[in-house]
Amino acid sequence: MRYQADEKPPPLLALGCGLQHVILGLASIVLIPTIVIRAAGGTDAYLSWAVFSAVAVSGIVTALQAARLGRVGAGYVLTMGPAVAFIGVCAAALAEGGPSLLATLVVASALVTIVVSLRLALFRRLLTPTIVGTVNMLVPATVLPVVFGRLTEVPPGTGTLGAPLAALATILVISGISLKGNATLRLWAPLIGVVAGSAVAAALGLYDPERVVRAPWIGLPQGAWPGVELDLGPAFLALLPAFVFVAVIGAIQTITGAVSIQRVSWRRPRAVDYRAVEGAVAADGIGKLLSGVAGIMPTQTIGVSVPTVELTGVAARRAGIAAGGLLVALAFLPKLLATVLAIPSPVAVAYLTVVLAMAFVRGMTEVVQGGIDYRKGLIAGVSFWIGVGCQNELIFPDLLAELAGGLLQNGITAGGLSAILLTLFVEVTAPRRQRIEVALDLAVLPKIREFLAAFASRSGWGEKMVARLDAATEETLLTLIGQDEDREERERRRLLLQARKEAGGAVLEFVAAAGEENLQDRMGLLAEQPDDVLAEREVSLRLLRHIASSVRHQQFHDSDIVTVHVEVPGADRAGR
Repeated sequence: MRYQADEKPPPLLALGCGLQHVILGLASIVLIPTIVIRAAGGTDAYLSWAVFSAVAVSGIVTALQAARLGRVGAGYVLTMGPAVAFIGVCAAALAEGGPSLLATLVVASALVTIVVSLRLALFRRLLTPTIVGTVNMLVPATVLPVVFGRLTEVPPGTGTLGAPLAALATILVISGISLKGNATLRLWAPLIGVVAGSAVAAALGLYDPERVVRAPWIGLPQGAWPGVELDLGPAFLALLPAFVFVAVIGAIQTITGAVSIQRVSWRRPRAVDYRAVEGAVAADGIGKLLSGVAGIMPTQTIGVSVPTVELTGVAARRAGIAAGGLLVALAFLPKLLATVLAIPSPVAVAYLTVVLAMAFVRGMTEVVQGGIDYRKGLIAGVSFWIGVGCQNELIFPDLLAELAGGLLQNGITAGGLSAILLTLFVEVTAPRRQRIEVALDLAVLPKIREFLAAFASRSGWGEKMVARLDAATEETLLTLIGQDEDREERERRRLLLQARKEAGGAVLEFVAAAGEENLQDRMGLLAEQPDDVLAEREVSLRLLRHIASSVRHQQFHDSDIVTVHVEVPGADRAGR
C-alpha cells in the first residue's frame, strides 16, 4: 500500500491512477447500454445520448463516492458504471414504452435505493445471501437469450463466418489471459479481448471506421435529451416489481463493493465502517436518480476498483476524484466514444457473455458462502428454475399472463419472489428470538440477568452457561456505555437485546445508538498491547474477547449493532 484512503498522493500520480480506473471501466460503461439499446430497437440518436449520459453520470457519481459529501459517498475509490443486473429489465422497458417508461422505472428504483441507504440496519436480515445469490444467477439466465440474438448482427454483404470468428477471437483471448496470465495481465483481459476481437472483425469487414472518422473530437451527442414523462400505465405496473427487486439486489452489490474496497484501502486491517457503506448506497441512489432524469439505464459500482487498488497500491480518494473528472471530460470527446461504439455486435456480445457468466458465478458464490445445507439448496434451486421457467413461458404461460397483470412472466420477479417466500417460511417456523428493550445504563443489569436466565432455562442450559451469558452481556454493556464518556452532551440511548439459540451456543445482538469507536478495531489492537499499559475501559474488551467466541460490531449512522457469539461450556474454541 503506497497511499491509503486518507493520504494525499502527488496530483500527477493521482491522475495516472484515475486514468487506469477509467481505461479498465470504459468498455463496460459504453458497451452495456449499447447492447441494451440495440436489443430494444432504439435509434442511433438515442444511443448517442445514452452513451454520453452514461459516461457523464458515471463520472459524477465516481467522484461523489470518493469525495463523500456529508452522508452521501463512501469516501473510497469506487468506480461507477451501468448496472449489469438491470440489462434485462431495461431492455424490456425500452421495448415496451421507450425512454419515457425507462426513465420512470429508473427513478422509482432510485427511490428504493435511497430508502435502503437511510435504513440499512433494518434491511440486514431481509436480504440473505441465498436470496441475493439466486437473483444474481437469474439475471444472466434471463438476459443472455436476448443478448445472443445480437450475435448475427453484421453489416450487409459480409461473409457468414465473420460474426462467429470475431466472437470466438474475443472469448478465446479473454479466457486465455484470464486462465493463464498473471494477476496484472488478468486485470486487462477484457480490454485486450475486445481489442483483439475488433481487429479480427476489422479484417473481415465488420468494423465501421467511418463512424469514428465522422465523429468530432469535441462536442455534444447527436441525440437530444428525451425528457421526463411520467408513464404509469400497465407496462409500468408490470415491470415495477422487477425493477424494485433488481434495485435491492443492486444495493446489496454496492454494499459488497463498499465492504471490499475498505479491506484493501488501509495498511492496517480495520473493521468495516458501515457508515461508509451507507454513504456508498446513498451515492448509488443519487446516480440512479440522475440516470432516470437523463432517461438511461442506471449506474452502479463496477468490479474494477478493488483489483486496480491492489495493483497500483493507491487507494487515496484523490484517485477516485480524478477518475470521475476524467470520465466527465471523456463524455465530451465524441471521437473517442465513437471508437468504442463502432465495435461490432458479435464482439460486444462475446464480451458481455463473459461478464454475465462471471455474474452467474458470483451468484453461486453468494448462495454457498458460509456453507450450504439442504434448506439453502432447495430455496436457491427451486427459485432459480421457477424464474427460468416463467421467463421462457414454460410454466402455465396463459395463467401467468393474466395473474397480477403478468408481472410473474418476468423471471427475476418470479424467482426472487419465490426465494423470499421460501425464506420467510423458514424464518417463521424457526425458534423465536427472545428480546428485551431497556435504557443503555448499568442500572438495568439485574433486569437483563433475569431475561438471560429465563432464556437459558428455555434453551436447556445450566448455571455455567448463564454465568457466561451474564459476563458477555455486562462487558458489552460497559464498553458501549464507555463510548459516551468523552462526549460533551450524552444522549439518552435505548438498548435492544435479542437472544437466540443456535447449534453449540447462543447469539446475543445488542442494538444501540451510534458511537464513534469500533469495538472490533479496539479489540484487534489489544493483541498488540501488553497488559500493563491497558486503559481502564479496555479491561472490558479484553474480558469480552475471551468470553465470546466472536464479536462483530456494525456501525451505522443511526445505530450500533454488536453481535456476540457465546458457546456452551465444553464446546469452546479459541476466542477471536
